[in-house]
Amino acid sequence: MFLLPRNLPVDLSFTPGGAAQHGPKFRLLFGTVVHREPTVPQPSSEIFGIAVHHAVRRRFCIERARGWQAEYWIRSLRDLALILAGRRRGLEGTYGRGFDRLPEEVLARASAALPRTVRPDELLRALGSSTELRWGESAEAGDLVPKLTPQLRDLASVRGVERSE
Repeated sequence: MFLLPRNLPVDLSFTPGGAAQHGPKFRLLFGTVVHREPTVPQPSSEIFGIAVHHAVRRRFCIERARGWQAEYWIRSLRDLALILAGRRRGLEGTYGRGFDRLPEEVLARASAALPRTVRPDELLRALGSSTELRWGESAEAGDLVPKLTPQLRDLASVRGVERSE
């Protein structure tokens, strides 16, 4: 990656001859293109499972007074929920592509899932909001959602966490 004057980026990639891949904006300058089968997107159930992991991790962080680490997990979970929301609507979700084209009500719920501080009460509020966002966008995850709903709701409760005044 080169950053030229006026912040013009030039991104060059080099790969061995048999390993070339390309995307929709790929332009070959020299050599030959190696055609490959497109990569299979990560299943929605797997993304949901990772989101459940993040919910558990952030709850532990809140209980252990690790506010910044909890905030990290909350943002990561919110991003996974937005990927699922985009996928449900046929939008690309990798690296945030497509997020800006999501319906306003989804983006409003995503905004509510961002913690404003790293105090335990605010982290729990954001935890509940991001959990609700994920549930609303997890239809493709199949039967995992109803099976895990009671435990996930328990994660967002205040039991066992000292609340700030």
